[in-house]
Amino acid sequence: MSTRHLVDPELAAALEVLPPFELSAETLAATRELMKGFAPPKETYWRQDVGVQAAAAPGLNGAPEVPLVVYRPLRAEGPLPAILFIHGGGYVMGSAETGAPACVNAAGDLPCVVVSVDYRLAPETPAPGPVEDCYAGLLWLQRHAGALGVDASRIAIWGESAGGGLAAALALMARDRAEVPLRLQMLIYPMLDDRTASEGPRNPHVGEFIWTNASNRFGWASLLGKAPGSEGHHPYAVPARAEDLKGLPPAFIAVGSLDLFLQEDLDYAGRLLAAGVPTELHVIPGAYHAFEALAPQSAAAQAYVRLRRDALERALK
Repeated sequence: MSTRHLVDPELAAALEVLPPFELSAETLAATRELMKGFAPPKETYWRQDVGVQAAAAPGLNGAPEVPLVVYRPLRAEGPLPAILFIHGGGYVMGSAETGAPACVNAAGDLPCVVVSVDYRLAPETPAPGPVEDCYAGLLWLQRHAGALGVDASRIAIWGESAGGGLAAALALMARDRAEVPLRLQMLIYPMLDDRTASEGPRNPHVGEFIWTNASNRFGWASLLGKAPGSEGHHPYAVPARAEDLKGLPPAFIAVGSLDLFLQEDLDYAGRLLAAGVPTELHVIPGAYHAFEALAPQSAAAQAYVRLRRDALERALK
């Protein structure tokens, strides 16, 4: 039974724009190209008060250099806070440019420096390669804080979808390695738990649109190199399986009520709260996965963007 009647009416029309797809080894290359075509034209989001430059972080443990895109406000006086941005794409798609509109607006509005990480994708690079790339980007941001005009004591991480899963894993890694203090982990409809892919969602009203459980199984299998739900993962591969969440930075979690990741995100928020981690949680009624990217002018998207901006402002002041 379809859940379309539960979709916010303003978001329903946007579902017609993106054709349905299911990821597999056979369709991955074509789907990667398809996703590139849905990137908004640069002229629709670019701002004259924000500059952009390319950079690269040394890879960890002999890994290749990690490409970065740095956004900075041109008229703001430093030292500024900073955000490490981690794009989505099911661990198998996307690039640092995927989140460009959000990065540009965050840099100009907060204002702050935003560094977007072009981490290696699965299945070509399984775990822990992607999160190690993100950690390399985080170390680069901290170590170049002076040159960037950044206050190294005011750094947040922000990830969306698979990027949200990587941000959660990065927060765990940063806590354990104790090299870079973080003000906030912003987890936007994060992909946290491979067991959703193996067991299927517990809620019958989620996962019909955009990111389905079939695609979820492929994404997790690609990252883990084995079937989702199995045991013996790298300790930073699946954030929801982390046994100890104490001592993590404050969290902001937002997810749509129709998103496949709804239950795993609610569960993770509950565990963070039980561990004493300050956590702000928002469930967006009638919203599917990546709703704000497909329907940015909708009331739901604009309300969510305000919540996100307010949380970043509070954390980075």
